[in-house]
Amino acid sequence: MHDEEFRRAARAWLAENVSAELRGAGGPGREHEAYRERLAFDRRLAAAGWTCLGWPVEHGGRGATLAQQVAFHEEYARAGAPARVGYLGEELLGPTLIAYGTAEQCRRFLPRIRAVEELWCQGYSEPGAGSDLAAVATRARLVGDEWIVDGQKVWTSLAHVADWCFLLARTGPPGAESRRAGLSYLLVPMRQTGVTVRPIRQLTGTSEFNEVYFDGARTSRDLVVGEVGEGWRVAMGTLAFERGAATLGQQVGFQRELEGLVSLARQLGVAGDPLLRDALARAFIGLWALRAHTLRTMAETDRHGPGQGASAVKLLWARWHRRLGELAMQVRGASGAVARAAPYDLDEWQRLFLFSRADTIYGGSDEIQRGIIAERVLGLPRQARG
Repeated sequence: MHDEEFRRAARAWLAENVSAELRGAGGPGREHEAYRERLAFDRRLAAAGWTCLGWPVEHGGRGATLAQQVAFHEEYARAGAPARVGYLGEELLGPTLIAYGTAEQCRRFLPRIRAVEELWCQGYSEPGAGSDLAAVATRARLVGDEWIVDGQKVWTSLAHVADWCFLLARTGPPGAESRRAGLSYLLVPMRQTGVTVRPIRQLTGTSEFNEVYFDGARTSRDLVVGEVGEGWRVAMGTLAFERGAATLGQQVGFQRELEGLVSLARQLGVAGDPLLRDALARAFIGLWALRAHTLRTMAETDRHGPGQGASAVKLLWARWHRRLGELAMQVRGASGAVARAAPYDLDEWQRLFLFSRADTIYGGSDEIQRGIIAERVLGLPRQARG
């Protein structure tokens, strides 16, 4: 199928299947919205062959080209289709298993991910190891044919609905590990007595992030992705996959937010203010510069494999989106500081402002991304860490 034919097919399917009730549901700060309906929609996507587009055909995907993947994500965003429930499995773990997993792991997990029958969460961050992933302290020890996992993860998105968690844990001898050596990448079932999930209430009043406690949690000996002790390499691969074609769809969503903010400025009669008009124009220019840079980075990744360009993309979109939230409050003026109803009913612009404060932290903080660029691109000395 040619790229434009692929785009037309995606547009037609979405136009027929995205209902008014689902349009715009979910997303950052709003993952509680229409959860069951969004899960059912994800499964309809799977049945129609619109999940796992970039996966190789032999692993159940469509083997879509990069251009086709970008087209789908753009059309998905333009259709106002709901936020995906199975994103972490499809976009992060699936490609990781294809790249680093065993044949048996792929047979066991990929079909269920593609069909959205099993949901996943990511166990990276910890109370003492946020974006500094090498400081992970969660430990797993091998007892017979099982790994016993003890530790705590934090800021774990959608852990409360996940069936499985892919996580980093220390598996080497205590005291004999360096920061990156001795880490292993484990697949751990969430629905067991050794796992406790506690929601974290956010500024938006919602709780899509969680604390997860592993207290003697168990998983099978063979559910290590890559070799034991090579979890750092596998985890870095997962992070590279995280910033794939879906990023372009995210930017279409950003464009829709910006257009809505311009409309709001006109409704409130502040669009003529020269400072606001300049800020909105700069936001528009910045978004198109971000898109151009993202496309170039993705093309390079498609040709040469993951590089460090993804770190620059994360820096750019996170800061752009956080500034958009701040700009929304400028447009709203003093009324933006007041909830529209008791006890804490926020409108879309207030949610955008509050949740986008975290954009420069989650998914790899600005500090960490700058460190990656400094060390691996510019060749500067490694930053000293405690």
